[in-house]
Parts: sequence; structure tokens; C-alpha cells
Amino acid sequence: MSEKNNLSSTEHIKMKSDGLRGTLKESLKDEITGAIREDDRALVKFHGMYQQDDRDRREERSAKKLEWLYSFMIRLRIPGGFITAEQWEALHHIAGAHTTGVIKITTRQTVQLHGILKSHVKPTIQAFNTAKLDSISACGDVNRNVICAAHPKFSSLHEEIFEYSHGLSQLAKPKTKAYYEVWLDEKPLADKTAENDPLYQDRYLPRKFKIGIAIPPTNDVDVFANDCGLIAIEEKGKLAGFNILAGGGMGATHGNPATYPRLGTVLGFVPAGEKVYKAVYEMITVQRDFGNRSDRKLSRLKYTLDNMGVEAFKAELEKRCGFTLEPERSYQFTGRTDFYGWHKNHEGKWYYTAFIENGRVHDDEDLPLKTAFLEIALLRKTNFRFTCNQNLIVADVNEKDKAEIHAILDKYGIIKQTEQATPLRKESISCVAFNTCPLALAEAQRYLPALLSKMEPIMHKYGLDDDNISVRMTGCPNGCARPYAAEIAFIGTSYGFYNLQIGGDRAGMRLNKLYKESLGEEAILEELDGLLKTYSKDRRPEETFGDFAMRIGWV
Repeated sequence: MSEKNNLSSTEHIKMKSDGLRGTLKESLKDEITGAIREDDRALVKFHGMYQQDDRDRREERSAKKLEWLYSFMIRLRIPGGFITAEQWEALHHIAGAHTTGVIKITTRQTVQLHGILKSHVKPTIQAFNTAKLDSISACGDVNRNVICAAHPKFSSLHEEIFEYSHGLSQLAKPKTKAYYEVWLDEKPLADKTAENDPLYQDRYLPRKFKIGIAIPPTNDVDVFANDCGLIAIEEKGKLAGFNILAGGGMGATHGNPATYPRLGTVLGFVPAGEKVYKAVYEMITVQRDFGNRSDRKLSRLKYTLDNMGVEAFKAELEKRCGFTLEPERSYQFTGRTDFYGWHKNHEGKWYYTAFIENGRVHDDEDLPLKTAFLEIALLRKTNFRFTCNQNLIVADVNEKDKAEIHAILDKYGIIKQTEQATPLRKESISCVAFNTCPLALAEAQRYLPALLSKMEPIMHKYGLDDDNISVRMTGCPNGCARPYAAEIAFIGTSYGFYNLQIGGDRAGMRLNKLYKESLGEEAILEELDGLLKTYSKDRRPEETFGDFAMRIGWV
């Protein structure tokens, strides 16, 4: 069990928070500051938001003896990444009224909005509520947004498996009514026994918990990067159940060898149905009871699993479940890419996957993405699905409506943008980093497009234009863009400098390794030129960059 007498400060905040209420109401009423009280900053995460500030303006405001320009990021809870056309329209207008205007698609198949001033937080939450959207437990020490294979193209089981994302999200949703009282002005419950939460109790989890559901042969959710992963097993055209894995997580800390990224370990097979929910629920309880509550850097499930040992962890899980996990069943992943352009599913519905660089949906002179998708939403002939690669699917289009929607996509340049983007660019992912993330050491989403523009000529020089090498960049080692599972990763160490890591595989089943430390742009491009030259010359037929890097022994 975790230490009882050496709890972190966050643990004390959670337990005395009155069901995550804290003093949030009082913080919101304080007009002297754009921030909220220190303890409330930990609690507000459970309501789906982070307090941030504009780091581009810190120095200027400090020089003028002004408070930093505080604002909030709100992230929605959207299991499986599905929203309706009506909800997209609402999201468009909320982003315009209360935020920077950018709709940011995240790597967890949802969206987040930045730059929301404290006085706008309640109106934003209330507007989302009207649209039947919420941000409950989208952040914090609870189960986060449950992700699921995004594209229905290949599997007739997609909708059945998609329903598991909703069911698991509901199963692991906190019971407290604090969200409704603080943000939606509902009256407090007269009898708070209704809030009794056997899953989270009054301490919640030691850290965040992530669930991902994959449908082979596509691993678009990076299932091995999740605390709990489910790999769908199809037999004779039906869902037999899931291989269940534990212990994935991408975060690490520079200079702290006790921290590390880890891919999940498959524990066994669970038949479809109630046993799946029971196994996931009890995995959460094992983490609740055995996770490290003293050192938050060592508190994810991956550390719990390694500290206990895989067999001891599995035995504890089976004891709590009341059944034994069956042996792992065979499966194969072949890639993680999104299926761009138009594709039809088994029901004859059409889906258009648009390339959204770094997940940023906004209007600029060359590509008015927000205008285009709003026009499509107003037709009320589609739904929308977010992918874990930060792209957007115009979904569930009937044959008779396809031409009309195609014309809108074409008119606003989305088809041209998607078709002309190089495979390298389409396979890239970045985190937000500057200017809002307080943990960022270096740029990511604002810089990666420019770096890719300098990498693309190198790819062309060595005849690699069609090679979809996965490239990911983060502004710090916490791993929000899952960089450690990429073939090439840039992980920020200080402003303008990155660790260059190589050797991940294309299907997301092997971590990369450190190749060179703290390189600036010139050194990065010089190193990549040499690596890509050798790769183009000496690789075997069909060999990927990550596999080549490991075979040659670069890492």
C-alpha cells in the first residue's frame, strides 16, 4: 500500500476538498486577481480545466509590476471522440465568444479551448451544458477521456466497440455533484450520501488514469501508451472480447532516472460483456490502493505495476475481479496512420478525414477551417469524430449528401491541404507547449511545422517523399504527444533545444531511445541528414526508419 504518513500536498487538498468543491465559488468571486486560490488550482483540474498564463507576456507584465495574464484551458470529456453537427456548431460559437478562437484537437480524441478569462469560465461551462457537453473529469487524478479507434472503415464491430468507450467513461465518472453546483449553479444536495463514491472514495487516484481501445490491425489510439488498454479480438465476425493491458504511460522527468516512459503489458484476455467493465473497474481500484501517493512523479500505474511486479499485480486484479484472466489471444497491428480522404464503411456511410496540422482548427487567410466545418455542420447531414492523431473526420455521410459536402471541403481548400501534405507532415504530432503550458521548456506546436518544412527537402533529396516516418515533438518530457512511441521524437530540454530520440516502430509497439541530447535546429537537421542518407541507401525492402535504426545500432 502507498505511504500513509508521507502524503503529497495534493493528497491533502483532495481529501479536505468537500467532494472537489474546495473554495472554487469564492475564488471565482474574487475580482482582484485573474487567478484562483492555490489549493483550488489542484481541484479545478477535476472539473476539466487548468489555470495557465500567457508566457509570451510574462516578462513584459512583470516589468510593469502587473499580475501575469492568467486564463484557463477547458478540455471536454468526449468518449470515443464523437460529437453531433449541433454540438460542433455550439463548439464553434463558444470558442469565438470566450476563448482564443482556436479549437484544439488533442491526442486524446477530444478538444480543448485556451485563453478563457476567469469571468468567462462559468458562461463557457454553461454554454457547453446547453449543448449536452461537459468537462467532468477531463483532467485531474481520475479516469480521463476514454479513447477508441476513430475510423469505422475496416471493422463492422466499430460501433459495438465504440459503445464501450461510453460505458467505461460513465463507469469511471466521479459521483460528486461539485461540477453542477460550482459551474451550473445547481442547489447542493440535502443528503450527500448520494455522492458516496466506492471507486474514488474521498482520495481519488494517485494520478491521472487513461483508457484506450484499439481495433487491430490499426493502432491509431496508441493503445500501449495507456494505463489500461483494450485490444479488440474479432473471431468469426464477432467481438470475442479484449486483450487487456496495464502500465502504459509516456511521462518522464529530465534528470530523474526513476521516471521513464513505458508501454503497457498484456495481462490476458477478457470475454466481451460485463467482465470487461469489472476488469477495468478493479484495475482502477488496484491503482487507487497501491499507487504512490507520496511522490507524484512516481504515481502513475506503470510504477505501481513495476513496484508490485506484473504477476503480483495480475493476481491482485484477478482476486478483486473474482475471475481469472484467460490467455492472451493473437492479434496484429500494422500501423497507426489515419485514413485520409473519403472512405466508406460496411453500412455504406462515407467518412472524410481531414488533415489538421497539430490539431488546430482556426481560420487563416489560406485555410478557413472553422468556417468550412461550421458550414458543413449547419447542413445537419453529418456527425464529427476526432482522431488521436489530432485530425477531424466528417462522419456518417449518406451517399446522396457526399457531393454537397465534398464541394464545401473543396471550396475552402481542405481537400487540397489534405492531399498535398507530405506523409511526414501527416504523421506528425505535437503538444501545445508555449505559450500557455506552464510545464513547457521549449516550443512544440508553434515550431514543428517550420522544422518539418526544413526536413521535407532532406526527405526529397534521399528519395523518401512517400515514407510516412512518424515524427512527434513535445515542449517537455511529460509526453503529451506520445513522443517516446515515435520513430523520430524531439523532446524539449530548454528553449530552442531538444533531445533527439529515434527507433520507435511504426505500429506503436516499441519505445524509441535517446540518440543525441539538447540539439538546436542546425544540429538537428545535420544529424537527420546523415541518418536519412544512410537509411535511404542501406535499408532493406519495406524496412521502416525505426526498425532500421534499431538494426543498425544507432540506439
